[in-house]
Amino acid sequence: MTLKERYSKEIVPNLMKALGEKNIMAIPSIKQVTLAVGIQATQKDAKFIETVEQTLRRITGQKPVDTLAKKSVSGFKVREGMVVGKKVTLRGERMWSFLTRLLTFAFPRITDFRGISSKCIDTTGNLTVGFREYLPFPEIKPDEVERVHGLQIVVTTNAGTRERGLALFKEMGFPFQSQK
Repeated sequence: MTLKERYSKEIVPNLMKALGEKNIMAIPSIKQVTLAVGIQATQKDAKFIETVEQTLRRITGQKPVDTLAKKSVSGFKVREGMVVGKKVTLRGERMWSFLTRLLTFAFPRITDFRGISSKCIDTTGNLTVGFREYLPFPEIKPDEVERVHGLQIVVTTNAGTRERGLALFKEMGFPFQSQK
């Protein structure tokens, strides 16, 4: 059973009970997943940018788009319109497929992984997780890696509050740290 099927058959009824909702449309759901990689001013060489693009393309199956600087900051040597990162936004089937791989392959393959902190959920119920390296993803072959870079994943929901978002992610099987 895929994560999308499990969401509609098991997770939604469980959330209706837990949140006390009678309407199925009031249950929080995942709207999109965004993967982003920042490119520092010191790493502006074309080979590094190509590596970032190939990594995102391999992990998501989509071509990443450039994120541009909105204004100039002289302290960081950034000019307005410069490329400061790459990002990919996933929706629909690709989003559910990525979340399945994230939960079943990527999180278990992280060394010394003790769970996600509940502080990673913002006040509107969105989850932001950062990876120091992208090697835990099964699409990446470690022997082909030239340079390792970080990766940020944002799972956007329509939960509205932090508590509803946390309930959704826990029900979906995201590995959170136990609160002491």
